[in-house]
Amino acid sequence: MDYRDAVSDLLLGGRCVGCEAPGRPLCRACEAGLPSSPAPAWPTPVPPGLVTPWAAGSYDGVPRALVLALKERRVLALARPLAGLLAQAVAAATDGLAGPVVLVPVPSRSASVRARGHDPTATVTGLAATRLRARGADVAAYRLLRSRPGVLDQSGLGAAARAANLAGSMACRPHALRALARRVPRARFVVCDDVLTTGSTAREAQRALESVGLVVVAVATVAATRRRGPPDPAMHSETSDPCLSPHPGTD
Repeated sequence: MDYRDAVSDLLLGGRCVGCEAPGRPLCRACEAGLPSSPAPAWPTPVPPGLVTPWAAGSYDGVPRALVLALKERRVLALARPLAGLLAQAVAAATDGLAGPVVLVPVPSRSASVRARGHDPTATVTGLAATRLRARGADVAAYRLLRSRPGVLDQSGLGAAARAANLAGSMACRPHALRALARRVPRARFVVCDDVLTTGSTAREAQRALESVGLVVVAVATVAATRRRGPPDPAMHSETSDPCLSPHPGTD
């Protein structure tokens, strides 16, 4: 533990969310061990029409601890390492793509934002865009989507129930669309979220954007849960992680 960690522990009583070492919210060792090989992360079953979803890693271990600490405990310092993971997924998803790219965070329910006092997905998406621009990428982040009233908490819902709960639940913000048209014409769009589970949320966000004529090229997430359904014999794994296997289709 270096002196900065010692001071943090003394003044704030901080501990790493990954290993509980005293000091900063994410110690150097846990940060160095974060995923660095983003890959396609198709859920099972795949929502019809879903564009390729990319994830920086699987939703377990330190990535899971980071997401929960930012979202539920408001450890705001963790937004930056999470943005680094999301930026990896976006970079992989848009590799070789010419022209401007707009990152669109999945909207949080208003009740969740009020209860938490912040919108973690929007924050992480904005920081990811900033990080990618610093590397020379033509990337911006816009909060184009809003969640309509009546959407239930997704916790504990299966794939079918999530899809039914989310059907028609998102819409584009007219003022944001007009601002986007002026500033970033002819852009392609990437739906961004913290965790990919069944893909229902990402698919609904994709639908809402495509309904106003926007071209969605990918979904990018910090992490993806492991498959809950039986393996699809038509899918051929290119990685040892079962949540990051490529799907043979492109839609």
